[in-house]
Amino acid sequence: MEQSEFIAAIDLGTSNITGVVGRKNDNDIISILACKTTPSNNSIRRGLVYNIEEVGAKVRGTIQMLENSLDNKIDKVYVSLSGQSLHTIEHRETITLSAGETITDNIIKQLRKSAEKFIPDMKRNYLIADVEYFVDGKAEQKPVGVPGSQIEARYKVIVGRPNLLDNISKSVREKANLKVAGSFVGALASATIALNDEEKMLGCAFIDFGGGTTTLSVYKGGILRKMAVIPFGGKNLTKDICELNFIEEQAEELKKKFGTALETKSSASKLSSPFSSPFSSKPNTDFTELNNAIKMRLDEITANIEEQIKQSGYEGQLGAGLVITGGASQLKNLDKYLTEKLKMPVRKASAKKTLFNNAPDFVNDPAFTQVLGMLLMGNEDCAKPAAEGEQPVPPPKRSIFASRVKPEREEKTKKIKKDSNEPDFSTGLWGFVSGLFDDPEEEKNESKEKINNKTR
Repeated sequence: MEQSEFIAAIDLGTSNITGVVGRKNDNDIISILACKTTPSNNSIRRGLVYNIEEVGAKVRGTIQMLENSLDNKIDKVYVSLSGQSLHTIEHRETITLSAGETITDNIIKQLRKSAEKFIPDMKRNYLIADVEYFVDGKAEQKPVGVPGSQIEARYKVIVGRPNLLDNISKSVREKANLKVAGSFVGALASATIALNDEEKMLGCAFIDFGGGTTTLSVYKGGILRKMAVIPFGGKNLTKDICELNFIEEQAEELKKKFGTALETKSSASKLSSPFSSPFSSKPNTDFTELNNAIKMRLDEITANIEEQIKQSGYEGQLGAGLVITGGASQLKNLDKYLTEKLKMPVRKASAKKTLFNNAPDFVNDPAFTQVLGMLLMGNEDCAKPAAEGEQPVPPPKRSIFASRVKPEREEKTKKIKKDSNEPDFSTGLWGFVSGLFDDPEEEKNESKEKINNKTR
């Protein structure tokens, strides 16, 4: 990818709309150029675009803020596809061969072409996620070159409501005036960048905890076996806390600061001092009551996860256990709770760090797993082409090793380098790494804002 090119992706989540721009080198190592998050404010519900006009305006605003950190305009974006109606079904295609005929690439392409034309009842065929081949009834990972009399392909097709992508296209194309470079099923994008090959081979239940939905993907033998969306997520926990007489903003803050999936002695204490409560209007906050509300909803979500694993037919065969990611997976002790409930080991996951050379705050945050996975999967240049006769402005060179330079010292640094006739790199990516050596909890929001304002 040329230096003037980049990939842009928009994750349309129930809680937030997140836009990210990045550049991949020849080794598929990603440099994040800009990232911006905007609250969805109920315009997206359970992964489905509900208010087309409002989502379009928010996408347009997010794009403009991303462009402020770039040297070019964004012409098109990749979009995420999610929603509670998405799930996998198995579709089979068979070709009868002449006796002893050798299977060729053309035969494999013919099978896939037929599968892509498959139209399920009352649903839309969004993606062929995986396939398993059988030659004369025997499983073959690489059937090309194998002789046989019949080949069968069993496709895992992701289907859902017909209007899922239509609503996204209307928001992005008609309201935000952007082209759609392509769409990715959000759960698959997350799995692509969070799971390793060993986990997929051994078998695992990959759980993406989002704001409005929780998506379960079961892998075994390196293949996606089942995907199902449970219509509950982090926002449901917040709404349950609201029933304890809190407004939504207060409930969300309480959940993040004091909520826990598995109660301990410290979390079960009762706040009695008005100065120790985050809200002066409710000085006595019973954490036991708070966490009981959280646990009741988690019990419901977990029961659904357990049932879907059973329906997959791979219960007791998932050697790699559970792998969890997504913004709502950050609830305290969620991994311990799931281990206790499902009797399986749990790994917390975010994007693979080896695939990125900067922006550790975003890479380490499971809330960004999906949108970063979309960057990895995308391969089309999303930069706006230069007008005829106009030369595109090349982006500044960036170094991931740029030292942290405080704003008040920048002018002095520039002056010293000018006097010594050295090139000036003082405006590199210090914003990306500005929070590396500070308290991560206190600096988290600040460093995320800097990536939008300082990456140029």
